[in-house]
Amino acid sequence: MNIEFYKLQGLGNDFIIVDNRKYNLSDKELSTLASRVCKRKLSVGADGLMAVNNPVTEGTDFLMKFYNTDGSIAEMCGNGARCIARYSFEENIVNKQMSFETTAGVVNAEILDNRQVKIQLNNPSVLELDKTVYIEGKKYECSYIELGNPGVPHCVIKYDNLANTDNDSIFELGRSLRYNKAFPKGANINFYDIIDENTAIVKTYERGVEDFTLACGTGSTSVAIALILKGILRKDTVNILVEIGALKISLLKDNNAITKVFLTGDTNIVCKGIITDEDLK
Repeated sequence: MNIEFYKLQGLGNDFIIVDNRKYNLSDKELSTLASRVCKRKLSVGADGLMAVNNPVTEGTDFLMKFYNTDGSIAEMCGNGARCIARYSFEENIVNKQMSFETTAGVVNAEILDNRQVKIQLNNPSVLELDKTVYIEGKKYECSYIELGNPGVPHCVIKYDNLANTDNDSIFELGRSLRYNKAFPKGANINFYDIIDENTAIVKTYERGVEDFTLACGTGSTSVAIALILKGILRKDTVNILVEIGALKISLLKDNNAITKVFLTGDTNIVCKGIITDEDLK
């Protein structure tokens, strides 16, 4: 089967997107497709594959399914949601303002100027600002946040001089934390360091990819939530620096309770084409 696709990236987080309304592929078939075509050098290559499906919930425009590079289904992906919103607008599936379903809940999105896309993420369903994790007897202090319900699990942990730390140096720590028994679902591991009262830098080891990615939207948002609620970042709109740019995260609060979470950043249509991978069965 030849499958039409777009490839988009949001600050280096890259995705293959297909309109599954045309193909009606099952979850199993989409999982197999993702595990093949996301492999770099062997196929198109990406951090994940997303499918646009017909909506189930009344009042939404479409259903977003997200598959990691290993074929597993993820609850949600922040940068993925921004990219699939841009794709859906470019393909005339939706207008500039839209609402779509994810496994973690309904997401609202808006296409802004100059390739910027703003989404309203799902509020945290789990919020543990002070959590202790042990690795081989060593204690690590972190925050644990799940966005949505079922939630995307994120560990938020401080790492000094992160801007000058290469990923190889913290790879084993990231992997050990990702599989730590303190996180029954596994977790995305978000290392951060403070730049100023309005800015933090983040590097994320992502489950499903099992490596660092250039950016993680829900991870960056989880860092922002933890740091704002703990008073480390002093404003309710902050900048999170990732490998090749910055994401803007805004919180609306009632006292100290989060009522809305917004993520804004750049999107880039890399290419369009047809998947003809001869190894796909």
